[in-house]
Formats: sequence, structure tokens, C-alpha cells
Amino acid sequence: MFYPPKLILVQVLLSYFLGLNDLIVSSMELTVHVGDSALLGCIFQSTEEKLVTKVDWMFSSGEHFKDDYVLFYYANISVPVGRFQNRVSLVGDILHHDGSLLLQNVEEADQGNYTCEIRFKMESLVFKKAVVLHVLPEEPKELMAHVGDSTQMGCVFHSTEEKHMTRVDWMFSSREHTKEEIVLRYYPKLKATMGYPQNWGRFQNRVNLVGDTSHNDGSIMLHRVKESDGGSYTCSVHLGNLTVRKTTVLHVILKEPRTLVTSVTLRPEILGGNQLVIIVGVICATILLLPVLILVVKRTYGDKSSVTSTTLVKSLENTTKANPEKHIYSSITMQEVTDEESSGKSEATYMTMHPVWPSLRSAPTSPSDKKSDGGMPRTEQAF
Repeated sequence: MFYPPKLILVQVLLSYFLGLNDLIVSSMELTVHVGDSALLGCIFQSTEEKLVTKVDWMFSSGEHFKDDYVLFYYANISVPVGRFQNRVSLVGDILHHDGSLLLQNVEEADQGNYTCEIRFKMESLVFKKAVVLHVLPEEPKELMAHVGDSTQMGCVFHSTEEKHMTRVDWMFSSREHTKEEIVLRYYPKLKATMGYPQNWGRFQNRVNLVGDTSHNDGSIMLHRVKESDGGSYTCSVHLGNLTVRKTTVLHVILKEPRTLVTSVTLRPEILGGNQLVIIVGVICATILLLPVLILVVKRTYGDKSSVTSTTLVKSLENTTKANPEKHIYSSITMQEVTDEESSGKSEATYMTMHPVWPSLRSAPTSPSDKKSDGGMPRTEQAF
């Protein structure tokens, strides 16, 4: 009869005594942002009192087969290696088989696979644990808020282990004052006695904890922002003897005075994403209505021109009626010219036209007065 579980148990025991295989725990994944801190857990669960002799942390980016050392622990001394110097530290309790690693100021190049190896005294078994670290772009470290608004400041501690925060502190410092002010303090273990998170001074009743503390999230919300709130806010998350800090700079902007709201000022907000469609529609409507507008303008201009011409003609007529005598001229009648031609005389006859003024009018002359002595016609003199 076939017993698969027994066979597996035999293989594990042979591996343990012969040292042929390592004890490997399934890998875990952790996602952080550039600049954050990450706790990579490596805890060997055992009821026996085992003495840890060596801890190694290795890194592999996946681009090459060779692993890089991150940190190694031996003879009670931990040594960071390579580009991880000054950024990593062994924060686990070695006496309790805890070789957890704290990676601070995470960089984009830190993304990859991290492997922890724990070796025990007088044992050939090696305990291994792998962590896959994903690195996202950096979150903004500077925030901007208007006076009177509310703003949220994040403070999350990333860890693969279920380590719970023991305290959260938020401190404030401005450029004008070097002394820090307490914004908020929270003790999860004393929640039953202390109640809600405590805040003092000018931040009282304006700050509340909005993060999920069970997941090491100590984010806060600042309400009714004042101009004097501009400065640096530092969050400190405590996990026993381990403390992780994060600083956020807040810039406060004064609100501009309210102005009269017109259709022009509201147009961009009302249009939103349909601005292009509306603009094209307006242009098309303008093109279609352009002939009508031109016809209306011509008619209006023509009516105005006719009215002006009529007014001018009436003005001239009135002027002519008012001074009719200024345009009267006298001439020699055709009967007189005919009589002179019939007389057979070849002398030239000149006709002179001249205005006749009302004051100089006279009675018509007799035919005997038209001729002078010697039968010559009398020539009229022009005035």
C-alpha cells in the first residue's frame, strides 16, 4: 500500500540528518516606495532553544546569476556590505531566532529578490527565507494646501512580519522656531485608558488619526489649515526598540480674494473635457450663419444710405424753394433774332446772359428802343 505522507516525512528526516537539503520557507512579497523603509522578516519558528551562529542576507536583481551580499552576521557582529552600507541593519532578536533586516531609504535599484539564511550551532540544517521586493516611484515629500482646507499626511511602515506598532508620534517644526511642537501621540496598547489619540496646543481638535494602526499605518488628517501650519511634520513609528521616521513638508497657500463670477470665468470649468467639441460647433455655426449676417449688414447699410440720400435731396429742394430768384437768367427771345436775320444785315449779334435781380426788374422795352441810330442794333450791357 502506498503512503505518500510517510515518504515525504522520511525524505525530510534524511535531509535533516545528512544535511543534503536546506529548509526553505515560501517567499513573500513586499511593495514600497522610493525613500521608504522596509522590514524584511526572517524568523525561524521553533520551541527548542537553538543557538544562531550565522545570518546571511543575499540580493539578486535577476539580471545576473551571481548574488550580492547585503549583510552578514557572525560572532555577534553584523556587517553591512557594498552599496547597502549605512542603509541596512539587523533588527531581529538573534536569541529568539529572528534575523530580520531593516532596509532604509529604499532605492529603485533595490528591487529584486532577498534571501535570508540562518545557521544553527552543531547543526547542518540551514533555514532560508526569500522576500521579493517591489519598488514604486517616490511619493511626494512636499504637500501644498490652501488656508482653511484639510490635508492628509501619510506614514506607513512596510513589513513582511506581523509586527505591531507600540507608539506613533507626530512632531512639527517651523523655520521660525527650532523647538518642535507635539502634533499627535497615540499608544495602541493604552487605547482603552487614553481613548482617542492625544494632541495639544494649537493643533488641538484639528488633527485626527486616519491610518489603520493594525497595519502599521499612522497617517493623520490636518483640518482647517492655518498660515502658521507651514513647516516640517515628522512621523515616528515605534515597534518595540525599532523606530522608523518619515518627514513631510507642508506649504500653505493663501486663498485669493473672491471675484465676481462671470460666464467667461466659468466657461473652462463648465466645458470640461468637451471644450474641443463645443469650439468646433461654434466655428461651424459661425461659418453657416456668415452669409445671413452679411445680407443683414448689407440691408441695414442700404436702408441707412437711402435714408441719407432722401434727406439730402429734401434739403436741396428746400434750399431751392427758399431762394428761387438766385437761379433766374435772362435771354434774348428767338423772335428777336429772327427779325434781325430778316433785315439782311450781316453784323454779328452777341447774346449776353446775366442774372436778373428782383430789385432791377423793368417793364419790357418797345421794338423802337431795340435799334439805335443808323439802323444798328443796340447791344445790352451786362451788369
